[in-house]
Amino acid sequence: MRISALEGRRVAIWGLGREGRAALTLLRSRLPDQRITVFCSTEEAATLSDQSLVVTRADAPDVEALAEFDVIIKSPGISPYNSPAPEAAARGVRFTSGTAIWFAELQALRARPRIAVITGSKGKSTTTALVAHLLRAGGHRVVLAGNIGLPLLETLDDVAKAAFAIVELSSYQTGDALAPDVALLLNLYPEHLDWHGTIETYYRDKCRLLTEAQPRVALAPLNVAEVAARVADVAALRDLNQQAWQVRDGFIARDAQPLLACADVPLPGEHNARNLCAALAVIEALGVDAMPLLQAVRDFVPLPHRLQTLGWRDGIRCVNDSISTTPHASLAALAHFRGAEVVILIGGFDRGLDWSVFVDAMRQQAPAAIIGIGSQGARIVESLRDAAIHAELVTCGDLADAVENSRRYFASRPVAVERVLLLSPGAPSFGAYRDYAERGRHFAALLGFDPQHTGAIQALGLI
Repeated sequence: MRISALEGRRVAIWGLGREGRAALTLLRSRLPDQRITVFCSTEEAATLSDQSLVVTRADAPDVEALAEFDVIIKSPGISPYNSPAPEAAARGVRFTSGTAIWFAELQALRARPRIAVITGSKGKSTTTALVAHLLRAGGHRVVLAGNIGLPLLETLDDVAKAAFAIVELSSYQTGDALAPDVALLLNLYPEHLDWHGTIETYYRDKCRLLTEAQPRVALAPLNVAEVAARVADVAALRDLNQQAWQVRDGFIARDAQPLLACADVPLPGEHNARNLCAALAVIEALGVDAMPLLQAVRDFVPLPHRLQTLGWRDGIRCVNDSISTTPHASLAALAHFRGAEVVILIGGFDRGLDWSVFVDAMRQQAPAAIIGIGSQGARIVESLRDAAIHAELVTCGDLADAVENSRRYFASRPVAVERVLLLSPGAPSFGAYRDYAERGRHFAALLGFDPQHTGAIQALGLI
């Protein structure tokens, strides 16, 4: 649905986070005489008191409230599965989103940029940023936006000036993409079950980027059974694991020719080397030769909160991996520090994910100590004790307590190898923190680092 189609209709915005604010700002700019209702909290409503033609209604709407409108622009954080949205849709209310509007507007452009859309349970932000960085290094103007930190609607005035639009979408947004030039699905792990309801629904929604968006080129790892079973019928499907760019024997290689040592890539972990190869595959699917761009990865600034070394305290390397919200992400972090003496901090908001894969992995190789945070962390530690995992197992009430326990642990042990304090929670931050970034900043502050050192994602928008 294009913005012009909203004119004269009964329109509401549901949710006033960053996406909702972007939608409201755009509508006020493009349709200044349009009356708009905003469903938001009382605190959010107070920030809109000076907006003419904007009516605010506090708290979550019920079906009757939604049914008063022709079109509702729903924020992605509001699940259609555990809200009154499906019943309202059955009564004729049309739901759209900032993502859907952005794609509809781009389809109408006479000359639009080439679009690559990237999703995956893990690694999507880094891969999206890598694609944009490398294309810019080649002299191309690029818009970088989406779930990575800049709502798509905030780029509408600039996107026509770009040669490429590189977009990250979450599983909340993938169903709203339309006809990208390239769509990449990196991987699938159980995630966001509180929003999707079941693993099957989450996997289906994630794959909608390939199965419903009609990309010109679709890339996915077909060696993953959960992926292959859902995307096998997608037109123009390419196996990510059969592309020219691969990790081989510690090198980034093209057609089996080693070109760059993984150790020279400023991103920790083999999983990030694979993310780089996926980014290079996307670039070539966009019609650009990636070979001349490869060396520019040396200048890439890693995204914050992703295996981010904050610094050293008393000889201990302090690593902020607050973005970790699944057990698989915590396992990838531990794999990177194999051979070091690691204390890992795990636990957060419990979304009902199965931690048995983590417990099984600990049977093979556990870190020196595992500190569980909060009630979820306590349950994980209890499972580890039941499995007789050979590691120091501790439970703590909160992150501050966990950091203090890690200090006591290291102080009681002789120094033999590299020592690492690793925050890789494997769980969301909801409840205790606003988001993973706030959790990462608190971790930095507890260790005496400047919280702003964790930084923000740079180079969003048009460059």
